[in-house]
Amino acid sequence: MDYSALSRIKLFLLDMEGTFYAGGKLLPGSKRFLEAIGEQGADYLFMTNDSSLNRYEYAAKLGAMGLETPHTKVLTSGYATCAYLKRRQPDAKVYLVGTPALQDEFIRERIDVVNTMPDYIVLGFDTTLTYRKLSSLCQYVRSGVEFIATHPDLNHASKEGYLPDIGGVLAFVKATTNRDPDIIIGKPYRYMLDIVLENTGLLPEEIAVVGDRLYTDVAFGRSCGIPSILVLSGETSIDDLSRCPVKPDYTFADLGELAERLSRVYARHRR
Repeated sequence: MDYSALSRIKLFLLDMEGTFYAGGKLLPGSKRFLEAIGEQGADYLFMTNDSSLNRYEYAAKLGAMGLETPHTKVLTSGYATCAYLKRRQPDAKVYLVGTPALQDEFIRERIDVVNTMPDYIVLGFDTTLTYRKLSSLCQYVRSGVEFIATHPDLNHASKEGYLPDIGGVLAFVKATTNRDPDIIIGKPYRYMLDIVLENTGLLPEEIAVVGDRLYTDVAFGRSCGIPSILVLSGETSIDDLSRCPVKPDYTFADLGELAERLSRVYARHRR
């Protein structure tokens, strides 16, 4: 396989759980990967669909693992949803179903979170979900208010294994209201890439996505027209890859193997 195109990547969009760390510990090769791209002058941005935490909490989580990270190096689907709403309607009133951390993200971004007469409904990955929240959500969905989901993931990786994510709630809402979200912000949809392009001024071909999931990370690369790099350190196995019609541009065992390949590519490029 020809890996030379990797030398042109200026920004790597890094998934987190299952890609960079697992169960609160950095995966082998994660720091070496950052060193390898840093030596070349390339950069990285952590990008996650998980909207149960905000950027500040993710920065603190990474810091606890020994990687000092400013919150500006983290892009969550929750923050991306805020950015989308501010561009769409700066004075929007939003009924939010999400964790206190997600609500804090909205407040920090000056989004008006309300309990009555919203312009938009936003559903995030809510680990504090209650029947009352579900009932109110479904009532607003039935009334025709524009419905936004932060991301589509079915499962959330944790120390306890895979837990139900927002996808199960979307199925519940669909079953009871016969409505899907009008907009889904997170991977594999393009909205998060648009934020990156706007903030960096880079071209799509100068950006690659790295992750462990076919239906979000790799599909994101395909839908956005950017290179996709699959690592087999998380959810996806070799058998999954062989059965899935969505294929990555590159596949590695983990970030350590990717770092080794990049070092060789960069060395040849400098000759």
